[in-house]
Amino acid sequence: MAFIYPEVSRTFSEFLLLPNLTTRDCTPANIDLTTPLVKYSKGENPALKLNIPIVSAIMQAVSNDTLAIALARCGGLSFIYTSQPIDSQAEMVRRVKKHKSGFVVSDSNVSIHHTLRDVLAIKEKTGHSTIAVTDDGTAHGKLLGIITSRDYRLSRDPLDKKVSEFMTPFKDLVVGKLGITLSEANDIIWAHKLNCLPIVDDEQNLHYLVFRKDYDDHKANPEQLMDSKKRLMVGAGINTWDYKERVPELVNAEVDVLCVDSSDGFTEFQRDTIRYVKENFPEVKIGGGNIVDKEGFMYLVESGADFVKVGIGGGSICITREQKGIGRGQASAVIEVAKARDEYFEKTGVYIPICSDGGIVHDYHIVLALAMGADFVMMGRYFARFDESPTRKVKRGNNYVKEYWGEGSNRARNWQRYDLGENTNLKFEEGVDSYVPYAGKLKDNLEVTLTKIRATMSSCGARNIKELYEKSRLVVVSSTSIIEGGAHDVILKESDY
Repeated sequence: MAFIYPEVSRTFSEFLLLPNLTTRDCTPANIDLTTPLVKYSKGENPALKLNIPIVSAIMQAVSNDTLAIALARCGGLSFIYTSQPIDSQAEMVRRVKKHKSGFVVSDSNVSIHHTLRDVLAIKEKTGHSTIAVTDDGTAHGKLLGIITSRDYRLSRDPLDKKVSEFMTPFKDLVVGKLGITLSEANDIIWAHKLNCLPIVDDEQNLHYLVFRKDYDDHKANPEQLMDSKKRLMVGAGINTWDYKERVPELVNAEVDVLCVDSSDGFTEFQRDTIRYVKENFPEVKIGGGNIVDKEGFMYLVESGADFVKVGIGGGSICITREQKGIGRGQASAVIEVAKARDEYFEKTGVYIPICSDGGIVHDYHIVLALAMGADFVMMGRYFARFDESPTRKVKRGNNYVKEYWGEGSNRARNWQRYDLGENTNLKFEEGVDSYVPYAGKLKDNLEVTLTKIRATMSSCGARNIKELYEKSRLVVVSSTSIIEGGAHDVILKESDY
C-alpha cells in the first residue's frame, strides 16, 4: 500500500516565532544577511555568496535583465528565465554583466527623422533623459548625435521639431573608442566634465554609454552583489531539453550560476542535465530542483547539484497541487530537507545550501523559511509587482496592476520545465494568468522587506542566518490565533499621514 506520512503538511502561515533574548549587540543595524549560494566543504568559504537571502524566480513575468540589475544592486540574484531563444537569454546575461562594469547599452534611441514628441515619449517610457541619435534609431547604429534635457525647451520648441535640429551633433561630442577600459573612460569623463561618454567603434557605430553617475552608484548601493571583476552577478535558468546547446552559450556570456528550471526535480532528466554541466564545465555552479523531501534532496546532491531548490505547488500562480495532486506544504518540505542537509553535512563535511521556492505571502514568511533551515528564498509574485519586471503595467478600475503568469500557464507555453520525457505541448495548465498590484520600484520595496527581516531576527536574538536557524523557537498556531494576529474588533480609518 501507499506510504502515508503521519505528519500534517504545513505552510508558513501556520507558524509563528517566539522571541528570544535580544542582546545589546543584536540590533537591526548589526544583522548580517549574507548566506551561501553554492556548496562548500567544512572549513572553507563558498565560491559564491548572496549579500541578502533572496533570489528571483525563473519566470517570463519576473526575471529579465532589468530586474536582474536592480536586484543585484541590492545584494540579491536573479535567474534569467529560460523559456526564450538561447541567444536572447545569453544577451540578457551579457547586458547584466556589462551594466556594472560601466558600459551600458543604450535603451533610449531615435533617428534624425524623429521629433521632439518622440523624444519625450521615450523619456517617459524609460525614465532616461540621455537619448542616442543613430542612423537607424537602434542602440548599435551609426552615432549621429546625443540628446539631453539641455538640448530643448518645452516652453519654446514645437513638439514636431526634428531631432536633427536640436541634438548635439557627433562632431561636437567627446567619445571613447571601443576597447577602452572603464578607468580610462572615467578619466575622460572627469577631464572633460562630462555626464555621459559614448563608446563607438572605428565605423562610428554606437556600442555603449558610460555615465558619471555610475561612479556614485556603488556608494548608494554598498551591498550590491559583484563578481571578482566588480561586475554585477547574474544567474540563468536552463531546462532538461536543450541544455547541450544552451549551457555553452550562457557560459560564454559569463553567467555566474545556473539552475535547472523544473516543476519536479526528482527525475533522471535532471540528473543527466546536472551531470552534463559538471562533466563539461566543471567550474560552473548549478542548482537543481524542485523537490520536497529527503529522497529528492539526496538524489540531486548525488547528481552533483551545488544547491537544491525546495517546493512544489506553493507559488501564488501555481496549481500543480490542484491539477495533479502533487506537492507538499512549504514549511513541512523545508523542515525535512533542512534536516537531510544537516545530516549530509555531518556525514560528509559538505554543506549543500537549500532554497525555499514558493509559499511566501508575507515578508515575515521569509524569516520563517530561514528559521526552518532555508539558506535563501526564491520569489516570483513579490518581484512581478515592480517597475523593473518585464510585464506591462495596466490600469484596472482605479488602481494600477502588473501582469503576472506562471510558467505552467498556456500563456508561457513552457512545456520544457515539465519533465515528461517527450517533446510535447502542454496538455493541461499548472499555472494561471493573473494580475498583481503595482508597487513601484524594487529598491524602495525591498528596503522595507529587509528592514522587517532584520527587526524580526533581532527579536529572535539572531545576528546572522546561521544563528537564526540554531536559536529559533517556532510554534504552530490555530486558525483563531491567525485572526487574532491582525487588526480586529476595530473600525479602521484612513491614515492622515
